[in-house]
Amino acid sequence: MKLPQPVSIIDYRQVNAANALLPQPSILSSSGWSDIHLELYQQPKFEIAEHKHTMHVIACGLSSPYIEDSSGERWLDGKLSKETRSTGDIAIIPANVSHRCNWNTSVQFMVLALEPILLKNIGQDWVNPDGIELIPQFMSKPDALIQSIFLTLKDELESDRIGRQLLVDSLKTVLAIHLLRNYCATSPRLSSYSDGLSSAKLALIIDYIDEHLHQDLTLTEIAAISQISPYHFLRLFKQSMGITPHQYILQRRINKAKYLLQHSKLSIAEIAVKVGFCDQSHLTRYFKRMLGVTPKQFWQA
Repeated sequence: MKLPQPVSIIDYRQVNAANALLPQPSILSSSGWSDIHLELYQQPKFEIAEHKHTMHVIACGLSSPYIEDSSGERWLDGKLSKETRSTGDIAIIPANVSHRCNWNTSVQFMVLALEPILLKNIGQDWVNPDGIELIPQFMSKPDALIQSIFLTLKDELESDRIGRQLLVDSLKTVLAIHLLRNYCATSPRLSSYSDGLSSAKLALIIDYIDEHLHQDLTLTEIAAISQISPYHFLRLFKQSMGITPHQYILQRRINKAKYLLQHSKLSIAEIAVKVGFCDQSHLTRYFKRMLGVTPKQFWQA
Protein backbone atom coordinates (compact mmCIF):
# COMPACT_ATOMS: atom_id res chain seq x y z
CA MET A 1 0.00 0.00 0.00
CA LYS A 2 1.44 3.37 -1.04
CA LEU A 3 1.47 5.90 1.78
CA PRO A 4 0.33 9.46 1.00
CA GLN A 5 3.16 11.94 0.52
CA PRO A 6 3.45 14.69 3.13
CA VAL A 7 2.32 18.12 1.92
CA SER A 8 5.15 20.63 1.67
CA ILE A 9 4.92 23.90 3.58
CA ILE A 10 6.10 27.15 1.99
CA ASP A 11 6.88 29.90 4.48
CA TYR A 12 7.92 33.13 2.76
CA ARG A 13 9.29 34.38 6.07
CA GLN A 14 12.22 32.10 5.26
CA VAL A 15 14.87 32.89 2.63
CA ASN A 16 14.41 31.00 -0.67
CA ALA A 17 11.25 29.43 0.72
CA ALA A 18 9.93 28.00 -2.59
CA ASN A 19 13.22 27.13 -4.28
CA ALA A 20 13.02 23.41 -3.46
CA LEU A 21 9.69 23.06 -5.30
CA LEU A 22 10.48 25.13 -8.42
CA PRO A 23 12.88 24.52 -11.33
CA GLN A 24 14.52 27.96 -11.00
CA PRO A 25 15.10 30.26 -8.01
CA SER A 26 13.46 33.68 -7.84
CA ILE A 27 15.15 36.45 -9.82
CA LEU A 28 13.98 39.22 -7.47
CA SER A 29 13.04 39.00 -3.80
CA SER A 30 12.08 41.55 -1.15
CA SER A 31 13.78 41.74 2.23
CA GLY A 32 12.83 43.49 5.45
CA TRP A 33 9.29 44.48 4.48
CA SER A 34 6.94 44.10 7.42
CA ASP A 35 3.99 41.71 6.93
CA ILE A 36 4.47 41.23 3.16
CA HIS A 37 6.99 39.53 0.87
CA LEU A 38 7.39 39.76 -2.92
CA GLU A 39 9.05 37.25 -5.26
CA LEU A 40 9.58 37.51 -9.04
CA TYR A 41 10.05 34.26 -10.97
CA GLN A 42 11.06 33.26 -14.48
CA GLN A 43 10.28 29.56 -14.96
CA PRO A 44 10.26 27.00 -17.79
CA LYS A 45 7.30 24.71 -18.29
CA PHE A 46 6.81 23.05 -14.89
CA GLU A 47 4.49 21.46 -12.35
CA ILE A 48 4.70 22.25 -8.65
CA ALA A 49 3.86 19.58 -6.09
CA GLU A 50 1.03 19.96 -3.60
CA HIS A 51 1.85 22.42 -0.85
CA LYS A 52 0.40 24.90 1.63
CA HIS A 53 1.46 28.42 2.58
CA THR A 54 1.79 29.85 6.06
CA MET A 55 0.82 33.26 4.64
CA HIS A 56 -1.93 34.39 2.27
CA VAL A 57 -0.48 34.34 -1.25
CA ILE A 58 -1.45 36.23 -4.42
CA ALA A 59 0.08 35.20 -7.76
CA CYS A 60 0.05 37.51 -10.79
CA GLY A 61 1.16 36.75 -14.34
CA LEU A 62 3.46 39.19 -16.16
CA SER A 63 3.76 40.12 -19.81
CA SER A 64 6.95 39.31 -21.69
CA PRO A 65 8.01 39.92 -25.33
CA TYR A 66 9.10 36.31 -25.53
CA ILE A 67 6.16 34.63 -23.80
CA GLU A 68 2.58 34.44 -25.00
CA ASP A 69 -0.39 33.95 -22.69
CA SER A 70 -0.02 30.54 -21.12
CA SER A 71 -2.46 28.04 -19.73
CA GLY A 72 -2.45 25.23 -17.28
CA GLU A 73 -4.27 23.64 -14.37
CA ARG A 74 -4.60 24.61 -10.73
CA TRP A 75 -5.87 22.67 -7.74
CA LEU A 76 -7.14 24.84 -4.88
CA ASP A 77 -8.50 23.22 -1.74
CA GLY A 78 -9.16 20.02 -3.69
CA LYS A 79 -10.92 21.77 -6.60
CA LEU A 80 -9.50 21.69 -10.14
CA SER A 81 -9.73 24.45 -12.74
CA LYS A 82 -8.17 24.86 -16.18
CA GLU A 83 -6.80 28.40 -16.50
CA THR A 84 -6.03 30.56 -19.55
CA ARG A 85 -3.81 32.93 -17.50
CA SER A 86 -3.73 36.15 -19.48
CA THR A 87 -1.37 38.92 -18.43
CA GLY A 88 -2.59 40.51 -15.20
CA ASP A 89 -4.75 37.58 -14.11
CA ILE A 90 -4.43 36.83 -10.41
CA ALA A 91 -4.83 33.79 -8.18
CA ILE A 92 -5.46 33.99 -4.43
CA ILE A 93 -4.28 31.11 -2.26
CA PRO A 94 -5.31 31.65 1.38
CA ALA A 95 -3.00 30.47 4.16
CA ASN A 96 -3.20 26.75 4.99
CA VAL A 97 -5.17 25.90 1.82
CA SER A 98 -3.76 23.00 -0.21
CA HIS A 99 -2.54 24.04 -3.65
CA ARG A 100 -0.69 22.81 -6.72
CA CYS A 101 -0.52 23.89 -10.36
CA ASN A 102 1.23 23.35 -13.70
CA TRP A 103 2.23 25.62 -16.61
CA ASN A 104 2.39 24.48 -20.22
CA THR A 105 4.91 27.16 -21.33
CA SER A 106 7.75 29.16 -19.88
CA VAL A 107 6.35 31.92 -17.72
CA GLN A 108 7.16 35.03 -15.73
CA PHE A 109 5.05 35.72 -12.66
CA MET A 110 5.13 37.36 -9.25
CA VAL A 111 4.05 36.08 -5.88
CA LEU A 112 3.04 38.40 -3.02
CA ALA A 113 2.67 36.83 0.43
CA LEU A 114 0.78 38.59 3.23
CA GLU A 115 0.75 37.84 6.92
CA PRO A 116 -2.80 36.89 8.03
CA ILE A 117 -2.38 39.26 11.00
CA LEU A 118 -2.20 42.17 8.51
CA LEU A 119 -5.81 41.60 7.42
CA LYS A 120 -6.89 41.17 11.04
CA ASN A 121 -5.25 44.40 12.19
CA ILE A 122 -6.58 46.48 9.31
CA GLY A 123 -10.01 44.85 9.21
CA GLN A 124 -10.68 44.94 12.94
CA ASP A 125 -12.86 48.06 12.61
CA TRP A 126 -15.26 46.32 10.20
CA VAL A 127 -15.02 42.55 10.69
CA ASN A 128 -14.56 40.24 13.65
CA PRO A 129 -10.83 39.49 13.29
CA ASP A 130 -11.43 35.81 14.03
CA GLY A 131 -13.98 35.66 11.20
CA ILE A 132 -11.75 37.00 8.40
CA GLU A 133 -11.56 34.34 5.69
CA LEU A 134 -10.19 34.92 2.20
CA ILE A 135 -11.99 33.14 -0.64
CA PRO A 136 -9.64 31.12 -2.91
CA GLN A 137 -9.47 32.51 -6.47
CA PHE A 138 -8.34 30.69 -9.59
CA MET A 139 -6.14 32.61 -12.06
CA SER A 140 -8.96 33.31 -14.49
CA LYS A 141 -9.52 37.07 -14.39
CA PRO A 142 -7.50 40.25 -13.85
CA ASP A 143 -7.65 42.72 -10.98
CA ALA A 144 -6.33 46.11 -12.09
CA LEU A 145 -5.65 47.44 -8.59
CA ILE A 146 -3.77 44.36 -7.44
CA GLN A 147 -1.76 44.31 -10.67
CA SER A 148 -0.77 47.96 -10.19
CA ILE A 149 0.32 47.24 -6.60
CA PHE A 150 2.43 44.32 -7.83
CA LEU A 151 4.12 46.49 -10.45
CA THR A 152 4.75 49.35 -8.03
CA LEU A 153 6.31 47.01 -5.47
CA LYS A 154 8.43 45.44 -8.21
CA ASP A 155 9.61 48.91 -9.21
CA GLU A 156 10.54 49.61 -5.57
CA LEU A 157 12.68 46.46 -5.49
CA GLU A 158 14.46 47.43 -8.68
CA SER A 159 15.24 50.99 -7.60
CA ASP A 160 16.58 52.87 -4.59
CA ARG A 161 14.20 55.67 -3.72
CA ILE A 162 13.38 57.78 -0.73
CA GLY A 163 10.40 56.80 1.42
CA ARG A 164 10.38 53.16 0.35
CA GLN A 165 9.08 51.80 3.66
CA LEU A 166 6.36 54.45 3.88
CA LEU A 167 5.23 53.68 0.33
CA VAL A 168 5.27 49.92 0.98
CA ASP A 169 3.24 50.43 4.16
CA SER A 170 0.69 52.48 2.22
CA LEU A 171 0.42 49.90 -0.57
CA LYS A 172 0.01 46.95 1.77
CA THR A 173 -2.75 48.84 3.60
CA VAL A 174 -4.56 49.56 0.33
CA LEU A 175 -4.12 45.92 -0.72
CA ALA A 176 -5.46 44.59 2.58
CA ILE A 177 -8.61 46.70 2.46
CA HIS A 178 -9.15 45.76 -1.20
CA LEU A 179 -8.96 42.08 -0.26
CA LEU A 180 -11.35 42.58 2.65
CA ARG A 181 -13.84 44.37 0.41
CA ASN A 182 -13.72 42.04 -2.56
CA TYR A 183 -12.32 38.63 -1.59
CA CYS A 184 -13.47 38.10 2.00
CA ALA A 185 -16.17 35.61 2.98
CA THR A 186 -17.63 38.14 5.47
CA SER A 187 -18.72 41.51 4.10
CA PRO A 188 -17.14 44.37 6.09
CA ARG A 189 -19.49 46.82 7.79
CA LEU A 190 -19.11 50.55 7.21
CA SER A 191 -16.68 52.51 9.36
CA SER A 192 -17.94 55.21 11.71
CA TYR A 193 -14.88 57.43 11.20
CA SER A 194 -15.59 60.86 9.69
CA ASP A 195 -14.49 64.49 9.68
CA GLY A 196 -10.76 63.80 9.49
CA LEU A 197 -8.27 63.88 12.35
CA SER A 198 -8.81 66.06 15.39
CA SER A 199 -6.65 69.19 15.59
CA ALA A 200 -4.90 67.83 18.69
CA LYS A 201 -3.95 64.54 17.00
CA LEU A 202 -2.93 66.33 13.82
CA ALA A 203 -0.62 68.62 15.80
CA LEU A 204 1.02 65.62 17.50
CA ILE A 205 1.53 63.88 14.17
CA ILE A 206 3.01 66.96 12.47
CA ASP A 207 5.37 67.56 15.39
CA TYR A 208 6.49 63.93 15.31
CA ILE A 209 7.14 64.04 11.56
CA ASP A 210 9.16 67.25 11.86
CA GLU A 211 11.29 65.80 14.66
CA HIS A 212 11.99 62.56 12.78
CA LEU A 213 12.43 63.69 9.16
CA HIS A 214 15.93 62.21 9.13
CA GLN A 215 14.52 58.72 9.78
CA ASP A 216 12.74 56.25 7.47
CA LEU A 217 9.24 57.01 8.74
CA THR A 218 6.59 54.29 8.35
CA LEU A 219 2.83 54.58 8.07
CA THR A 220 2.33 52.15 10.96
CA GLU A 221 4.65 54.17 13.18
CA ILE A 222 2.87 57.47 12.46
CA ALA A 223 -0.63 55.97 12.70
CA ALA A 224 0.19 54.62 16.17
CA ILE A 225 0.38 58.21 17.44
CA SER A 226 -3.28 58.75 16.55
CA GLN A 227 -4.20 55.31 17.98
CA ILE A 228 -6.14 54.21 14.89
CA SER A 229 -5.45 51.60 12.24
CA PRO A 230 -3.04 52.54 9.41
CA TYR A 231 -5.84 52.35 6.86
CA HIS A 232 -8.05 54.81 8.69
CA PHE A 233 -5.09 57.05 9.44
CA LEU A 234 -4.18 57.17 5.74
CA ARG A 235 -7.73 58.18 4.80
CA LEU A 236 -8.25 60.66 7.64
CA PHE A 237 -4.85 62.32 7.16
CA LYS A 238 -5.62 62.92 3.49
CA GLN A 239 -9.07 64.17 4.43
CA SER A 240 -7.50 66.65 6.88
CA MET A 241 -4.44 67.73 4.87
CA GLY A 242 -5.49 67.19 1.26
CA ILE A 243 -2.46 64.98 0.55
CA THR A 244 -1.16 61.59 1.67
CA PRO A 245 1.34 61.20 4.54
CA HIS A 246 3.99 60.22 1.98
CA GLN A 247 3.44 63.42 0.00
CA TYR A 248 3.37 65.53 3.16
CA ILE A 249 6.65 64.11 4.46
CA LEU A 250 8.30 64.75 1.09
CA GLN A 251 7.12 68.38 1.20
CA ARG A 252 8.45 68.84 4.73
CA ARG A 253 11.82 67.40 3.74
CA ILE A 254 12.12 69.76 0.79
CA ASN A 255 11.08 72.75 2.93
CA LYS A 256 13.65 71.90 5.59
CA ALA A 257 16.32 71.47 2.91
CA LYS A 258 15.45 74.95 1.57
CA TYR A 259 15.81 76.42 5.07
CA LEU A 260 19.18 74.75 5.68
CA LEU A 261 20.48 75.86 2.29
CA GLN A 262 19.69 79.45 3.26
CA HIS A 263 20.62 79.42 6.96
CA SER A 264 23.38 76.85 7.50
CA LYS A 265 26.90 76.14 6.33
CA LEU A 266 26.19 72.45 5.72
CA SER A 267 27.05 70.97 2.34
CA ILE A 268 24.24 69.78 0.05
CA ALA A 269 25.23 66.16 0.78
CA GLU A 270 25.04 66.79 4.54
CA ILE A 271 21.66 68.50 4.19
CA ALA A 272 20.34 65.57 2.15
CA VAL A 273 21.05 63.10 4.95
CA LYS A 274 19.86 65.48 7.66
CA VAL A 275 16.39 65.82 6.11
CA GLY A 276 15.93 62.12 5.34
CA PHE A 277 17.11 61.63 1.76
CA CYS A 278 19.44 58.77 0.91
CA ASP A 279 22.10 61.01 -0.62
CA GLN A 280 22.65 64.24 -2.54
CA SER A 281 21.37 62.83 -5.85
CA HIS A 282 18.04 61.85 -4.25
CA LEU A 283 17.62 65.32 -2.77
CA THR A 284 18.50 66.92 -6.10
CA ARG A 285 16.01 64.76 -8.01
CA TYR A 286 13.02 65.59 -5.79
CA PHE A 287 14.10 69.20 -5.19
CA LYS A 288 14.15 69.91 -8.93
CA ARG A 289 10.92 67.99 -9.50
CA MET A 290 9.05 70.07 -6.91
CA LEU A 291 10.75 73.49 -7.28
CA GLY A 292 12.07 73.46 -10.83
CA VAL A 293 15.69 74.13 -9.77
CA THR A 294 18.48 72.07 -8.20
CA PRO A 295 19.61 72.70 -4.59
CA LYS A 296 22.79 74.31 -5.94
CA GLN A 297 20.82 76.65 -8.21
CA PHE A 298 18.50 77.53 -5.32
CA TRP A 299 21.47 78.30 -3.04
CA GLN A 300 23.19 80.43 -5.69
CA ALA A 301 20.00 82.42 -6.28
